[in-house]
Amino acid sequence: MVGTPVPGPRVVLVTGVARELAGRVVRRLADDPSLERVIGVDLVPPRHPMGRGEYVRADVRSPLLARLIAQAGVDTVVHMGVIATPRDAGGRVVQKDINVLGTMQLMAACQKSPGVRRVVVKSTAGVYGSSPRDPAVFTEEMTAKKLPRSGFPQDSMEAESYVRGLSRRRPDLDITMLRMANVIGPSIRTVLTDYFRMPVLPVPFGQQGRLQFLHEDDAVAAVVHATTGPVVGTVNVAGDGVLSLGQAVALSRRPWLAVVPGAGGLSLWASRRLGWAALPSDHLEFLSYGRVIDTGRMRKELGFAPAYTTRGAFESFLAARRAGDRPEQAPEEAL
Repeated sequence: MVGTPVPGPRVVLVTGVARELAGRVVRRLADDPSLERVIGVDLVPPRHPMGRGEYVRADVRSPLLARLIAQAGVDTVVHMGVIATPRDAGGRVVQKDINVLGTMQLMAACQKSPGVRRVVVKSTAGVYGSSPRDPAVFTEEMTAKKLPRSGFPQDSMEAESYVRGLSRRRPDLDITMLRMANVIGPSIRTVLTDYFRMPVLPVPFGQQGRLQFLHEDDAVAAVVHATTGPVVGTVNVAGDGVLSLGQAVALSRRPWLAVVPGAGGLSLWASRRLGWAALPSDHLEFLSYGRVIDTGRMRKELGFAPAYTTRGAFESFLAARRAGDRPEQAPEEAL
């Protein structure tokens, strides 16, 4: 059964448009002739084209955002202004400030704006955590067996709490929250893609976590679909199928070395030399224990089907990585 149909949006505001995925969402929405305006906001001007979309310099952490929403007649807010890695924010403190305080202020702005009818939030399956006590598959009603205590997953849990608070205070709002599996593809860069670009892959000793991916094109398509399609509340989004860490390492064709996190001797040397120690703890747990989410609601209620499977998304990333590894590609990459 497809989710509740609602009147289509006219004026859409998208946050975080300086980053690639949000910029692509703006371009896709701007191609829709049924939309009057598509406004992209960020503190940093986007370097990519936004088509018919309009860029407005604004800080999601500022209460002044409510004025922009009211003045522009925004009826739909798409929140993609969360940052997955400290590198993209300029440090962990700034990352948390943007993710948590930014979401809080944006939800407050939506609450104060009577013209806003729909809110779409890009979240992460990382809120389910990764632990040896996890179920085989997480449904949307389940919670983490071991709550994330740091990094982007913890930020996302706090951000989701503000979204739920908005839903309680404004029950008239239509809210869709997309819990996406790890996004991967030819152009996106994340901690996980950096891991699979290492010359030697440090692999957790004795662990075979089950991994699930979402292709970057499908991530964009899911947000666009949620913006103009049915309202479903919280929904998991991922490509079909799973890969074990061992299968992913084999597909990557990279040499690997078993590493015991925190151990001494050779393992400690390998951790430092190969970059294992630099990986955030939530990614170490993900590689060790994996995470699989149920996507039945995505298909039945949201009415969305990814074009790429988990394996297809990973192979798309690997193909682009190998093309970039060719010597003749180096000068172009340096430009």
